Amino acid sequence: MLYNAYEMQRTLLAGASTFANMGAEWMQSPANPLSYTAMGPLMASGLDVFAHASAPRGKPAFGLKMTLVDGKPVPVSEEIVLRKPFGQLKHFVRKGIQGGPKLLIVAPMSGHYATLLRGTVERMLPEHDVYITDWRDAKMVPMSEGKFDLDDYVDYVIEFLEHIGPGAHMLAVCQPSVPCYAAACLMSEDNNPARPLTLTMMGGPIDTREAPTEVNTVATQRPHSWFEQNVIHTVPFYYPGAGRRVYPGFLQLTGFMAMNFGNHLISHWTMFKHLVEGDGDSADSTKGFYDEYRSVCDMDADFYLQTIDVVFQDHALPKGEMMHRGRKVDPAAIKDIAILAVEGERDDISGIGQTKAALKIATSLPKALKKYHMADGVGHYGIFNGRRWREIIAPVVTGWIADHDKRD
Repeated sequence: MLYNAYEMQRTLLAGASTFANMGAEWMQSPANPLSYTAMGPLMASGLDVFAHASAPRGKPAFGLKMTLVDGKPVPVSEEIVLRKPFGQLKHFVRKGIQGGPKLLIVAPMSGHYATLLRGTVERMLPEHDVYITDWRDAKMVPMSEGKFDLDDYVDYVIEFLEHIGPGAHMLAVCQPSVPCYAAACLMSEDNNPARPLTLTMMGGPIDTREAPTEVNTVATQRPHSWFEQNVIHTVPFYYPGAGRRVYPGFLQLTGFMAMNFGNHLISHWTMFKHLVEGDGDSADSTKGFYDEYRSVCDMDADFYLQTIDVVFQDHALPKGEMMHRGRKVDPAAIKDIAILAVEGERDDISGIGQTKAALKIATSLPKALKKYHMADGVGHYGIFNGRRWREIIAPVVTGWIADHDKRD
């Protein structure tokens, strides 16, 4: 019922957005006398903000066509090198450039597309041969493809690393820190030649008992049954994944918007003022952020519920109790994967200490292969996007990779 109600509202708003956009254009048209009045720009800007806020959004494109290698422009193209039902392995090919550390960026499966990490990919491209996990919207996966849970996520990560081959590095942003760490444990125990040389985790919920945030509290104050009954819904018949039980992306978006509702209102008010003043560049930057932020996708219910249980309620990984298909995930198995934990001082999603815990539980890993970096004044999204990511955090990551590009 909720999913169908949302789709009906989305359809109605799509029509309203179209009319608002037409109205904004008319209010700015030289043929309209009102465009020359003081009221014209105000009405045009208001309609423009509404049109943008209510417009329907699909999967964004990375749009990375060029990078700089040694100061020279190099064309970039995207290739899908491995396809799976719930995600694909995407390779950013730098034309004419061979070598460089192979880097698998593992994007979160948390209601947004992998393009949320566009800035992460863009910054790493000049020095690295970059791959990324491009997760699929669960409502687009037919029921015939089966279900997808946390165990499957770990399997996908291992298979992607094996496809890339030995000598790769892995960077996990936020939520995938736990399955990536689990994959590193299992591959280390198996002496898998494709285990990563380094594992960098940024803002990841390794141990959510450390400095719990509002996100952690919501996940722990209610029983498993509450989540299953209140946030899991069935995909409507008009999508390929009809009948699949999912955690809808629009619910995730609503939760995050509600957490910082005042900030979002200020952002749209600032955007309105920029439009009134004719500062199109500043307004476009706000639009670009919300185009990405409001492009959401669904998660398979099994994955979502298992993550709630294992990561947020049971704290299975840091307690040494996490299981993968009946097999214990042992952090002590990691002995030669260099681990870098990055946290943001103002992270309101993964609190301080949650990612750093990955270093503590890797009891067999030499101290020389452990590193912790605290990003001063940085919030959750600033860890992997924006100026501070590019200028302060990324050099730490690239330096760690360069220092451990071969296994001793």
